[in-house]
This record gives sequence, structure tokens and C-alpha cells, in this order.
Amino acid sequence: MLCTSHRPISALAIAVCMFVTPAAAASFETCVKGIRADVLKAGIRADIVNAAFRNIAFDEKAVRFSRTQPEYRLEIWDYMAFLVDDVRIADGKKMMQIHQKTLREVEKAYGINRYILAALWGVESDYGQEEGIFFLPHALPNVACGGKKPALFTAELIQAMRIVQAGDVKLGDLNGSWAGAFGQTQFMPSTYRRLAVDFDRDGHRDTIRSVPDALASAANFLKKAGWQSGLPWGFEVNVPRSYSGPAGRSRKSAIATWAKHGISRADGTALPSGGSYALIRPAGTLGPAFLVSRNFDVLYSYNAAEAYALAIGHLSDRLDGKGAFKTAWPTDDPGLNRAQRKRLQELLIAQGYYEGEADGRIGPLTITAIKAAQKKAGLKPTGRPGSRILKVLAGK
Repeated sequence: MLCTSHRPISALAIAVCMFVTPAAAASFETCVKGIRADVLKAGIRADIVNAAFRNIAFDEKAVRFSRTQPEYRLEIWDYMAFLVDDVRIADGKKMMQIHQKTLREVEKAYGINRYILAALWGVESDYGQEEGIFFLPHALPNVACGGKKPALFTAELIQAMRIVQAGDVKLGDLNGSWAGAFGQTQFMPSTYRRLAVDFDRDGHRDTIRSVPDALASAANFLKKAGWQSGLPWGFEVNVPRSYSGPAGRSRKSAIATWAKHGISRADGTALPSGGSYALIRPAGTLGPAFLVSRNFDVLYSYNAAEAYALAIGHLSDRLDGKGAFKTAWPTDDPGLNRAQRKRLQELLIAQGYYEGEADGRIGPLTITAIKAAQKKAGLKPTGRPGSRILKVLAGK
């Protein structure tokens, strides 16, 4: 970007230009040189380091992503709406059919339910369709120099370079998130080094190009985290209105205890004959409730958020032919699926609120645009991409 342009530029571009002052540029260059030296000291070959750091430049987007947090609270119904939508379910069933042999072999080898594996694959990379937009050897130095955890991201960069040096992954294939997660099941480099496996036996642990390696590596993660074969992740339940007992993922009790409290399965089937479960109510007492097992905790360990574990569990059920939740989310402004989010951005662009790509991803620029549209429509300017503002912009 040329900050001396005479053309009008956006506030974001101005902010970038303000950041990349001569002093800031010199500071960035010095920081990158230090990281490059650390990578060499770690024993990475000079030819790999030279190729990795070639043409590295300040990446405003990577640094911004590392510094910013959503300006609205991501409600559970928003999270579930875009992670478990009809397209992801349909695509997942197709991919399970295509890769049924691999999924069954991985399930047999590691004891991980194949529907859980497919759901994790779907959430993490849309079944291998999304690889990430950041080149890790450039993004990681950027967030190390511009973020709050330089030692962490430098260490992940070194691990990524060790993966390349081992011959498992080509340098040019190292695309992923700004934070360093990559491959079809989004392992951090350090996690890859510990847990990735060569399931297709071609001599390389390749979670980017090899579906068998990616699925088996995820299964290895879940197994090492304590997955119990044959145990459901959990299930939706009905809770009596009078219930005032314990709730929370860590507060597990025997299934008989929950039965005594009058808790029953929402689909009308019988409760399990045994086992230890906890009651979670992610939207409070008015929304869906679930009894979750130790396996739910294992899913939580993959990405430390109960909403994430619930999304994996629910998507796995939908791929297995089970239905949607029986209890509706307690909102009059439902969340948007991926197609609806993209449509929202298209409308924001068409009506002059937003300058950017309509990709369905809700970042700071989209949030700012939504706030402006909400304010004009007389709505509370939360920046949240809900059904109400979509209908307003669509003229409905």
C-alpha cells in the first residue's frame, strides 16, 4: 500500500499508514531479524529459513486479527447457526460417503466415532475446502512482533519450520490461520509435531493434502485426550421448570441422579442405563439443555469452548441422521447461516455501508458496517449479524 496516494482512502487504510511509519517499519524489520536468528539457532537449515522469510512484509490483517476481538457477544444461537447449517450437513454426508473406507479404518484404529471425526473435519476446514488465508512463515513473525505473546508465536514458527525440514509438508503449503493453525483439522505446529500420524503410510505426516493423515491425526488427538469408545458425547434433555440443582460441565453425576430430578431425553427415548453426565444450559434456563459426558470434555479440549464442543456433537448427530434440537433458542432475532451472512454483506456493500469482500466471515469491518445500518434503521447498534438487520436491509 502506498500511503502517499492522492486517491481517497478508507479509515482502515489510514490507520495502516499511520502504523507503518519509518520508525515502525524499522522496528518491525529489527524484530523479524531477531526471530530469523532464533529460527536458525533452533537448527533449521539456512535454505529453508531464507525461503521462509523471503519478501516478508508487515501484514496489517494478521496483526489486526491478533489484536481485535468481536465487538458483540457471540450468542450460542449465532455460533450454531453458521457452524451447523443445512449445507454443512449435506456436504458432510457426501464426504462421509466418499471417504467411508478411511473413516471406518480410522474409527477401528483409534476407537473414535466416525461421525464425530467427520463433524470435527467439517467445522475445522469445511471438509478440507478451506485451508486458511495466511502464509504461516510470514503471519507468525508478524503476530510475534505485533502481538502480546511473541515467545509463543516464535516457538510455533520454529515448530512449523521443523515440519518442513522433516519433509512432511512443503513450505509453500503452509497456509492457515493468523495464529498458526493449519491443515484439514487445524493443528497448531506444536500439536502437529506431537500428534500427527502417517495413516496412508506414504512416509509423510501430511494433514494438508492427505485426508487419511488428517482424520487419523485428529483421532489420535481425541484418543490421547481420553475419548471413551461407545460413550455418547451427550444428548438434549427436558428439565423440569422446578429444577434448581447443579449445572455446569464439571459437575457430573450418575445418570440415575438426573433421572431422580425428573430430567428426561428430549427425543423421548430412554436415558442411558449408566454413566456419569453433567447438565449444561448454554442459553440459560429458557433454551435447550443437555446432559454431557466425559467425551464432551474431550471435544472441549480440542478448542476450549463449550459452544465448539456442542457444535461438533450436534453436527455429528445430524450427519448420523438425527434431527435438530427440540427446544428453540430463546431469541426473536435468530442467527444467520453462512449463506445468509454472505447475503448480509452483499446488501451492506450495495447500500454503501461496507467496502470489502462478501465472504460470509464477520470481522471488524463487517461489524462496523452492521452498526451503521442498525443505527440508521433505529435498531440498537450492536454489530451483531442477526435475522432482523438482514430483513431490514432486504426490505422485508
